[in-house]
Amino acid sequence: MRRGVVEYCVLALLERRERYAVELVAVLTRHGLIGGEGTIYPLLSRLRKQGLVETTWQESDTGPPRRYYRVSPEGAAALEQFVRDWTALTTSVQGIIAGEDDLA
Repeated sequence: MRRGVVEYCVLALLERRERYAVELVAVLTRHGLIGGEGTIYPLLSRLRKQGLVETTWQESDTGPPRRYYRVSPEGAAALEQFVRDWTALTTSVQGIIAGEDDLA
């Protein structure tokens, strides 16, 4: 279940501001969503190929240039739809867990 949600968490993080991969890894790892860097690069590549994120190269003060990612308009639309679907899903699941409408 976590795998399907991580890409939308990445889009949400990138909607707030552009970031490079190591920043994303730090946040996602801190929240227990990924185990390390090996997960993020294929995910970002997939999001880029799908047109959900855009990239730019920026010089770094501490090393080689870094690829920064930002959400594209298509990515923002996908995230908006996910938020609607996620809200409906979590509301339904919470209702079932709480025993609401248990008429069966």
